[in-house]
Amino acid sequence: MQGEQNSQISSQKNDLRHFFAAKLAKEPLHEDHEGGLKLGNVLQSLQRGLPVIAGMTIVVSSLAVFRSATSKPTYQSGFEILAKPINEETRVISAVTLNNREEPKDQKDSVSPTTLKLLKSPKILSPIVEQLQSNYPDVNYDNLADGLAIKTENQILSVTFQDKDSTKVKAILNLVSKAYLSYSLEERLADVQQGIDFVSSQLPQVQDRASKLQDKLQTFRQQYNLIDPDSSSKQLASETSTINQQRLDTKVKLDEARSLFLDVSRQIDEPINETKVSSILQDNPRYQAILSQIQVVDGQIAKELSVYQENTDRVQTLRDQRANLIPFLRLEERRAKELVASRIRDLEARNEILSQVEERLNQQVKQLSVISRQYTDIQQEIKITNDSLNQFLTKREALRIDAGQRKTPWQILTPVKDPVPSTADVKRNGVLGGILGLLLGTGVALLLDKLSNLLRTPDEVKDIAKLPILGVIPFNADLDSDQALEEVLEMVPFNRNLIENKTPNIIEKLTKNINFKSWINRSPKNLDPQSNSMQSYYMTSIFLESFRSLYTNIRLLSPDTEIRSLVISSSIPNEGKSTTSVYLAQAAAALGKRVLLVDADLRRPKLHDQLTLSNALGLSNLVSTDLNFNQVVQRSPLEPNLSVLTSGQVPPDPTRLLSSQKMQSLMRLFEETYDLVIYDTPPLIGMVDAKLIASETDGMIVVVGLDKTKGSILNEAMELLKNSPIVVFGVVANGSKDYDTRLNNTYKAY
Repeated sequence: MQGEQNSQISSQKNDLRHFFAAKLAKEPLHEDHEGGLKLGNVLQSLQRGLPVIAGMTIVVSSLAVFRSATSKPTYQSGFEILAKPINEETRVISAVTLNNREEPKDQKDSVSPTTLKLLKSPKILSPIVEQLQSNYPDVNYDNLADGLAIKTENQILSVTFQDKDSTKVKAILNLVSKAYLSYSLEERLADVQQGIDFVSSQLPQVQDRASKLQDKLQTFRQQYNLIDPDSSSKQLASETSTINQQRLDTKVKLDEARSLFLDVSRQIDEPINETKVSSILQDNPRYQAILSQIQVVDGQIAKELSVYQENTDRVQTLRDQRANLIPFLRLEERRAKELVASRIRDLEARNEILSQVEERLNQQVKQLSVISRQYTDIQQEIKITNDSLNQFLTKREALRIDAGQRKTPWQILTPVKDPVPSTADVKRNGVLGGILGLLLGTGVALLLDKLSNLLRTPDEVKDIAKLPILGVIPFNADLDSDQALEEVLEMVPFNRNLIENKTPNIIEKLTKNINFKSWINRSPKNLDPQSNSMQSYYMTSIFLESFRSLYTNIRLLSPDTEIRSLVISSSIPNEGKSTTSVYLAQAAAALGKRVLLVDADLRRPKLHDQLTLSNALGLSNLVSTDLNFNQVVQRSPLEPNLSVLTSGQVPPDPTRLLSSQKMQSLMRLFEETYDLVIYDTPPLIGMVDAKLIASETDGMIVVVGLDKTKGSILNEAMELLKNSPIVVFGVVANGSKDYDTRLNNTYKAY
């Protein structure tokens, strides 16, 4: 029976290994992924480096402000000029040169960029430099242009200049203001003269064009014998309407004649019928007289036949008399038919003539529409040309009047004042120093964070390990061995009797390692110990919930084959592997699994201290002696489904014990007895203990301590596992400081 059970467990373990081998074949452990900048990691690095950034910014900006404050002051002054449109002639010239197009709003309401460049050009500033060099030899065009600052808002020019010599500042600004006013006058006169020249050059062309258009209109009227297209159009419309009405009447009469002709033709072909006579025959007196005679003969025949036989002479005489009247009747019918046919021919001829007249009128209408359009275009050109001619003549007179005026178009709004020390340098240098310090601080913070190489977030762990994140454990600043035991106590429903019925030795250890009485006092005494409220009080810790999530993820790794044993290890010490082992075992046991927690760290064992258990006998004694493991395994005082196998005495050579056949047999026995076996092992780097144990289990989970482990250390640990047959289920990110920020506030409140 035991052999069959061993075989079944071995078969399940092989199936599990094959499952993860196939899974890892699709996603290799060290698959190369495309790198790139991750904004989230950079922001977290900057957040960690805020003190460095703030300090660097304050230092650099303070130095910049101090240097500016202790240096020789810079004096500054300025003036303002109203650079309104030069005069009415400016709008005239713009309207002429732009062919009556409206100027853009930004050109009418503000000074153009071209004008701003001209104000700092050598054409204006070089004469000023020549006047200043007698008193200020150091002045040249370059430093004068660089020192002048010109700003524009709507139609106002603000001109400022700064220098360390206040007298030079005022002298320069006075000369500059006069030069700008002179420039505006020169530009006005130049623009006026340009406008006069332009108008004078365009007037002959416009006059010649107006004359040619008048000649063209006269020729057009003579060619088409046309005075006004509108009156001709109305006449044609009236004639067309009359012809259309006549043609419609003719068509109606023609249809009536054709219908009458058909009736007469049908009556000729049919026997004589006194009741069905065509309307034209009804109006024919001769036809009606013959028809009456036939009717009289027919009456006599009918009368004789009532007395005599058909073959009597009297009856035959009446029959012959009737037969002699029929040809005369048919003759009248043919005459009537011929009369109708003649009328039809007349109406068809009239209809044809009317159609020709209508077609001719339609052609005249089409031709008139083209002629009318040409006539309208010529009239429009004449109107535009005459308007332009009148506009040119009016504007030429306006420009000639403005040419005689010598008034300066620009005006000084604010004259040059006495220069005052400028605070712009201090503010500007302070801002620049702050920006420089911010950039330097950011660079230093990122560099320091990069040099530290510590893993800060689960994403960084995942990028290096190339393994799935099975769980994220939140950071707990108060977590120590005593606190760990207290949290374990809180993971199960409160049962005072379960604690008090233990041996005095257990009670003594509990009260020694944690403040048991204070834990009892902070429990809600007014609640029923077995109530749901009491259980919820201990089951809603975010820290403990993360381990329930971890165990659930482990169960979901292999949906077909249950994981029976696993190893918890880390790259280096103090990453939280032992704590993870304890809480993971407690979570699995609370969910109904029979769990064995084995302290396989035979070098620095910790589980017995965290769980307040005796370490007199443990794994080392079980492997090296013939003790029964039931004599060594201890039951958890708080969870009946959890059993613990401590490390026992530290042996001189732990590796030999862990690699022995006895150890392998015990591991198989553990799997047969329990639903889940968790091994807490030493770190991976520098020791082979974890690999020896993991090779005989279903797989390994690597715990990574955030803000403790360097990326190079984790990469080295992953390289150690790369070529081994050990299945690595994934990693656990321990100590996440931003874990609770990802939870909904509603759930965090419980």
